[in-house]
Amino acid sequence: MSFCVDECRKRGIFLEYRTIARRCEARFVEKKSEFIGYLCPVSDEEQAVTFIEEIRAMHRKATHNCYAYILRENNAARHSDDGEPGGTAGVPIYEVLRKEGLTDVCCVVTRYFGGIMLGAGGLVRAYTRGAKDAADAAEIKLMASAERLELTVDYSLYGKLPQIFTELDARVENEDFSDSVKITLCIREESSEELKARLIDVCCGNITVKTAQKLWYDFA
Repeated sequence: MSFCVDECRKRGIFLEYRTIARRCEARFVEKKSEFIGYLCPVSDEEQAVTFIEEIRAMHRKATHNCYAYILRENNAARHSDDGEPGGTAGVPIYEVLRKEGLTDVCCVVTRYFGGIMLGAGGLVRAYTRGAKDAADAAEIKLMASAERLELTVDYSLYGKLPQIFTELDARVENEDFSDSVKITLCIREESSEELKARLIDVCCGNITVKTAQKLWYDFA
């Protein structure tokens, strides 16, 4: 089934979002059944499906490869129980991703049946743990709509800037000390105008501020 993630995403508004830096996995055994949770960053449904098929190919002898994914693209989300009783696998995996606030991710939880029935409640708990353990192993990225700014300022004014950067969470990427100080930094888009105004004020206009790029930036 497909559905929108939340009201903000229905409107296509993403000032910031949480995702993961790279693939990760975690595994455990519950009543002789082995569960392996895989989590992967994806940007569209094609990448999500490719990842799911990769895990299926890796575990052809597994009893189930259940999954869920959430995407910013088209506000899409999808989940599958892959043969487990309805609502005991795909939905719990999805709920973990949702509660963790993750998007642009795909999670597959593989199960090798160990011969002991877990029951509906046991399955929900096991697939929840499979997804949660994988999420706990992930490196989280907090991606925010940002601007990359290029500043040029005289040495005599440079010392006034770091405190402003700290207060507005501006992330300095590079500083070039030549005839003047040239600074490249990233700032959340909603804080950009305030930063520019404060820099111009503290430098009495003796600073050049140029917007070089608009981008998604990791503020984690």
